[in-house]
Amino acid sequence: MKEQAGGATPRCILRIGYVMTSVVGIMCLTVGLLYASAAVQRSAAPLSIEGSPLGEDYPYGSPLAVAVSPEGGRVYVVQHTGRRVDVVDPASKKIVGSIAMAAAPSGLALDTARNRLFVTCGLDTGQVAVIDTNAARIDFTLAAGHTPVAPVVSADGRTLFVCNRFDNEVVAYDLADRRVRRRLAVAREPIAAARTPDDALLVVAHHLPSQAAVGDHVAARVDLIDTASFEIAASVLLPNGSTSVRDLCISPDGRFAYVPHTLGRFGVPTTQVERGWMNTSALSIIDLNERRWLTTVLLDDVDLGAANPWGVVCTADGRSIVVAHSGTHELSVIDRQALHQKIGRVAGGERVSEVSTSLEDIPNDLGFLVGIRRRVSLPGEGPRGVAAAGHTVVAAEYFSDSLAWVDLHRVPVTVTSIALSPSAEPCQIRRGEMAFHDATLCFQQWQSCASCHPDARTDALNWDLLNDGIGNPKNSRSMLHTHATPPVMITGIRDCAETAVRAGFRFIQFLVVPEEVPAAVDAYLKALRPVPSPSLENEMLSASALRGKTLFEQANCAACHSGRYYTDGKLHGVGLGPDERGITEFVTPPLVELWRTAPYLYDGRARTVEEVLTTHNRQDMHGKTSDLSEEEISDLAAYILSL
Repeated sequence: MKEQAGGATPRCILRIGYVMTSVVGIMCLTVGLLYASAAVQRSAAPLSIEGSPLGEDYPYGSPLAVAVSPEGGRVYVVQHTGRRVDVVDPASKKIVGSIAMAAAPSGLALDTARNRLFVTCGLDTGQVAVIDTNAARIDFTLAAGHTPVAPVVSADGRTLFVCNRFDNEVVAYDLADRRVRRRLAVAREPIAAARTPDDALLVVAHHLPSQAAVGDHVAARVDLIDTASFEIAASVLLPNGSTSVRDLCISPDGRFAYVPHTLGRFGVPTTQVERGWMNTSALSIIDLNERRWLTTVLLDDVDLGAANPWGVVCTADGRSIVVAHSGTHELSVIDRQALHQKIGRVAGGERVSEVSTSLEDIPNDLGFLVGIRRRVSLPGEGPRGVAAAGHTVVAAEYFSDSLAWVDLHRVPVTVTSIALSPSAEPCQIRRGEMAFHDATLCFQQWQSCASCHPDARTDALNWDLLNDGIGNPKNSRSMLHTHATPPVMITGIRDCAETAVRAGFRFIQFLVVPEEVPAAVDAYLKALRPVPSPSLENEMLSASALRGKTLFEQANCAACHSGRYYTDGKLHGVGLGPDERGITEFVTPPLVELWRTAPYLYDGRARTVEEVLTTHNRQDMHGKTSDLSEEEISDLAAYILSL
């Protein structure tokens, strides 16, 4: 599949007609498929976490994260939709135990010195399961916030750090008395964390940008938290367009942090995908001594993308950085010493390629890693979490329910894979989920639907799709409920989500696919369900939100935001246009799960809901809010963010 996606002649021919016909079908990446994913069968379909439906009718393990004991004696694998942790013997490469979880697990941290494994689980009522690895059972649990992820245990085993992703906070547990000792409010969606070897810093990466999409610099950030004071010592903004951050790791010497992510080139019209025109895959390097961004290297080749980077690990000897590419089913193995030597030469003013003569040039150099990086194809699909022990790297292959073993010392690198769940033919929903994340369904593998719609939601960027003309970028939207809320796309140019899905493959992925592929994607998106809002209190509206519910009616918001999905499906002019093409009317967006989809309005100009109700509604064309007090605006926003 990789060779075909890289340069099959028919795809080149098809591409010629796409360039100016317009990116009409925005499904996958971008503002496409507007608010996607239907709730047509809401009562019958399973819950979904991170875009993956769960339930007895969805019998897949979905290995998401992995940890290896330092001596390589045991491998622990998070089975996300399987709701368990598997214990694997590396010698026999067989599962020797499984530990059931009360909710879908998302991350793990191994404390071998004290025979403990910490596993984050669940959504709005999250928890951390503390497992006794000797007995292979849960010893006790810790109550956590909304969607706990990225557990990190201190070197002395006394403190556990956890990111509560949708509460936008990092917490520190005292493991002696089993309680939260400190809390720290941070930016949007903390999703990955790692500590320096001396325990002085906890490095936390954020999944998405927090800025308005019309700003000069729109990017996710990395926080450096001083563990002694438990305050943010520095915040490092990644390059413009950085989004979909999933993981980070720290070099063994504690000098650098490595952060893989998608780097969206959203400032240009989406007329093509070659040479990273729309999306590139990147590895940003943070200098932890100087507490600043050093540079960002691209993980793609000139004519072959390496889409959707996910997990990253440094080998203990510091020789290699390994990045999992979930969209292209492979690993990048980077010679770390050669990488930093080359960066040093550029910093010293040496021209190391046709592109790079300064550190600022490197993020645009698709050839920078030539000669110092190997691309290793994996036997399974959708690698996400990676871990290393010695010269062996283990990768969790999410969609094939398998675990890949890679021996870095062998030339060529040897790869084997073992099944973690009984072999089963994927159902249509699963096939759609796989297609949504599969960059081999894109010309030259540059992107998948998930590149601009991570977790089938939004990347928080504006994209200039050609379906409504050129020069008028629109904000990427969530896929949730799109099939149930036609028309789609912010200008209503597509009659339904089914049309947009098919056009998306042709004009965003620049590829013609068999009808069963978009049909499966339709099924996957229809199966998605909203995640409960972090603003709810015991699954109920807060007192502030209840007051806001009344104001929602009084301000006439319900006139357009009506019905089950809080949309009338009509075009309205609310004083926000015209855009560069003179468009002044936009489709009423659904409000369900709006709390997750900032920034707001058609071009992402509003960073918060409060800005929608005040700064960008001065003429009361978007609800009668000008006479509301600051407290009433806060109550109204609380209600909207609870839906």
